[in-house]
Parts: sequence; C-alpha cells; structure tokens
Amino acid sequence: MDEKELSKLIQFGEGSKLEFKSSLSNLDRIAEIACSFANAKGGHILIGISDDKRVIGVDIGRQTLERLADTIVDNSDPKIYPEIDAIDLNGKNIIPVKIEESGDKPHSVFNKPFIRVGKNTKAMSRNIYNEMLHKRSRKDTCYDSEICAGASVRDIDWNKVKWFRAEYKTLSGRNIVSDDKKLLESLGCIRKGKITNAGMLLFGKEPAKFIPQNQITIVRYPGESVSDKYLDIKDFYGNLFGLIDKADDYIKEHIQIASRLIPTRVPREEIPEYPLYAIRELIVNAVAHRDYFISGSRIIIKMFKGRIDYSSPGGFPAGITAKNILHKQASRNPILVKVLNQLKYIEAIGDGVDRIYDAVKHHPLKPALPVFKDVGNTVIVSLFGADMGKLQTEEKKIELNERQKKAVEYLNTTGRLTMKEFIGLCPDVNRKSLTRDMNRLIKLGLIARKGKGKRGLYYILL
Repeated sequence: MDEKELSKLIQFGEGSKLEFKSSLSNLDRIAEIACSFANAKGGHILIGISDDKRVIGVDIGRQTLERLADTIVDNSDPKIYPEIDAIDLNGKNIIPVKIEESGDKPHSVFNKPFIRVGKNTKAMSRNIYNEMLHKRSRKDTCYDSEICAGASVRDIDWNKVKWFRAEYKTLSGRNIVSDDKKLLESLGCIRKGKITNAGMLLFGKEPAKFIPQNQITIVRYPGESVSDKYLDIKDFYGNLFGLIDKADDYIKEHIQIASRLIPTRVPREEIPEYPLYAIRELIVNAVAHRDYFISGSRIIIKMFKGRIDYSSPGGFPAGITAKNILHKQASRNPILVKVLNQLKYIEAIGDGVDRIYDAVKHHPLKPALPVFKDVGNTVIVSLFGADMGKLQTEEKKIELNERQKKAVEYLNTTGRLTMKEFIGLCPDVNRKSLTRDMNRLIKLGLIARKGKGKRGLYYILL
C-alpha cells in the first residue's frame, strides 16, 4: 500500500471492511477486530487515524510491528496472519493492518470468536459459530455426492428415469443401452447400491421427504418493494427438473407480454417484459448452485413491479465474486450440473451467466443489466424488467395507414410490388395518393424503389 492508496482508504471512513485506531494502547482489541475481519469479508485496520479521519500517527519502535503481529497470530485459533506495514503520511507514521477473508473460519482470539457487523466488531453468536464450523468441516465435500440418509431405490421415481432416457435420445439422437440402475450409477445418483442426494433431488418420488430444503417459493408483490400485501404466493416441490419447469412457467405466466408492429412483417412481434432465457437460466442457476447443506432454507423468488429477485441459499462458491462471476466458473454441486447438462437444462461449461447478460443486452427495449449480490449466506440476483411504455412510442414513430400496411403485407408475401399492383390493392384511391404512400415508406427506410419508367418501376422491402 502506498500513500495515495492509504489516503483514499481514509476518505472512505469506517465501515464493514475498515476500522480506525488512534493508538496501539489496546492490542487485544486490535486482535479482536482482526478476527472479525477474517471471519467476514476481510478488511483493514489503520492505526494512527482517529474516528473522525484525522491523521494522528503513532510512535514506532524496533519491536512495535513484531509485537502487533505476535498479538494477533499467537492468540488466534486457527492462526490469523496479518499483513502489517508502516507508512509515512504527512510526516506521521501510520500502520495499516490488512486481514484477508479466511477460508478456514471461524477464528477466535483469546478463545472467543468475533464477527464484523456493519462498522462494529461484535462477539459471534453460537449459531453463527456452529454454522461456520459445520461449513469448514464439509468444505471438501459435495452435498450432491453424499448418501441420502434413509432413502432406498424404492424412493426413486422410475418413470422419471424413463423420461430422462427419452429426452436424452431426442436431444442427442443416441440410445442409453444400460439398465435403469446402472444408468443412475453412471450419473452419480447411486453409489455402492445407495441413493445419493443427487439421485433423490433429480429422480426422487418425494425429494422434500428426505431433503426438506428442496423447495422454491415465489411471491408476487404489487409494488417495487416488500410489503405486507402480496398478489400471490406459491410453493413448488418435486424433482429438480419439475421444479425448474414449474417455476419457469409460473413466472412467465405473470409477466407483461406486449406486441409491436414490425412494418416489414405481417404478424406483430411479441415482446416480453424480461428476456425469457434469463428468467429460466436464473432459476436453473439457483437450483444447481445453491448450498443444500443449509437446512431450513429454500430458494425464494420475489416478483416486484419492474424487477425479479432470485435468492439462493449459500454465498458464492469458493473463488467466485460479483466482480469475477462472468470470468470464473465453479460449482458446489458437480453431479447436479452434469445431469442437468445432459438434457440441456444447464450449460456445463459455465457460460450461463454470460448468456444471461447477452439476453438482456439483445432485448429490444434494453432493460438494465442484472445485479449479483452476495449477502453472507445468500446470493441475490436482481433481473430488471423493460419499460414497456417504449413500445407505444416506437409504434407512433412508424404508424402506417391502411394502404401502407397493405403494401407492406403484399411485399412481405411476394417480395416485390409494382404501382399497378398497388392500385389493384387500393382501387378506390387515386394514383397520386398511392405515390405519396410509397414515398413515405421509402422515407421511413422500409422499402426501396427499383427499375425505371412506368413499366419497369417496382418496390422491394429493405
């Protein structure tokens, strides 16, 4: 860190990732703050800065930095290793202490765990501590590969397995030659004769009986934010294929679908409020990448006026952030991803988020790009709706009279139109008016004039 970066940090002021300390008088408290950062999203402690951002500075002796580091390292469990520096700012010594978010949390100092809440460091609750401890113990374990406790082959919906075979053949053109049980073994849905969590989620008769957190709830609100009034609330259960399809159908039934006249086409073009691909892909992402280890959780989709929020249990997978989500891929449920990919429910190569952005960018009404947020144990994705009022404005710009519409429809069918043919379409209108009609279509950039002379002149669509 240099002086410029330090000055910029100071201007931000204290927050969830930044703490000011005016002196080194309480090293134990500094260690507690370091612990809270390691257990959260990381952060900086700037020693020698007052709460009101004044540069006070501290005296630095031969062992000052070493004593500070030892206080943090020696009293933390698991060990926290800070990055400590000394910077001269305006002739005064400032000590920046950088703490990275830990992949080995929860940490404690002096046998007590701490967590960062806003700009405060607080003692961690037992529930949060146990949850972090549980997550650490399973960090090398994939939920979908574990055996589903209490389940047996009798709990598999074998008709769904047959459906999978048929869908796979339709998409790939190839038959699956192995029997049903060996098929599920090859997919990772049966291991050592026992049903895995993936097998139950994908092919179970009643997955919620064994995995109650396998649920999607959709709530529709009348306004732009959560309120005590809602239009509808629906709970969806079942295997993942059905969950995705049912949630997708429900959302699409309750969004605006408008239409606009494209002058060079006979039918009107339907324009959905949201890109339909993005609606479905965000459901698939929530189902495939959520953290199923979090009991008592569910996927919650909130539909507002002009926005849909998708809330999926668990933060981003390791190594993924809101900033790099377009460039990095990771999955905490590789079996689910593999099987969903077999039927094209998901792109295994990880370009689903890229395609969501592309779908939004190519929507004719250009809605805002989606926003991905990690709020601790939940990922929230906001998909924004288009301004449907723009369609009316567009149609006014290209509003055609009935004669012009007839000309465009004829051209759309035949590919060319002579003035003689146009007169035949509108026998009660004089040639001068029809010529004005064609000139307006030319001015709008919808058609072009070809040929020469009265006999050789004709029009085509652009």
